[in-house]
Amino acid sequence: MKKIAILILVLLNIGCDQISKKMVRNTVDKNDYIQLVQDNFILTNVENTGAMLGFGQSFPPLLKIILLQILPVLVLVFILINILRKTHLNKWLIVAFSCVIGGGIGNLMDRIAFGSVTDFFIIKLGFLKTGIFNMADVSVTVGVILIFILSMRHKNLQF
Repeated sequence: MKKIAILILVLLNIGCDQISKKMVRNTVDKNDYIQLVQDNFILTNVENTGAMLGFGQSFPPLLKIILLQILPVLVLVFILINILRKTHLNKWLIVAFSCVIGGGIGNLMDRIAFGSVTDFFIIKLGFLKTGIFNMADVSVTVGVILIFILSMRHKNLQF
C-alpha cells in the first residue's frame, strides 16, 4: 500500500506540473506579463534552458545534458528506489520525497521533450520578489523544506 501511495503522490506532482505548463504554453504568449493580483502575482511564459534561476543556460550542450538531464535522472531514480525499499519511513518524509521526485521529473520531462523548462509565476510582496518559477519548482521547494523541518524536529529520523 505504501508503494502505491508513493507512486500516486509522485504522479500527482507530475500531473499538476505538466497540466499547468501546457495551459500556460497554450494560452499565454511568450514573455507576456499578466498581473493576476495587482503587481503581486504575475503570470508570464518564459522558456528556461538552464536550471533554477537560469543556472547553466550558457553551458555547452553536452555539459547541459550531463548536468541537467542525466545526473538528475540518476539522483531521482536513486531516491525513488530508496523510499520504495524503506519499510519504516515517516509518512511526512514520504510526502516530502514524493514532492521532490515528482517536481524533479516534471522539469526533466520538459528539458528532455522541449530542451527547456516552462516557467510562469512571479510573486512580488514588498521587497521580496521571486524569480520566475513553475509548479515543479513549488513541489521540489515544499519537499526540501519539509525534509529540513522534519530533520530538525526529529533528530533520529530515518532516511
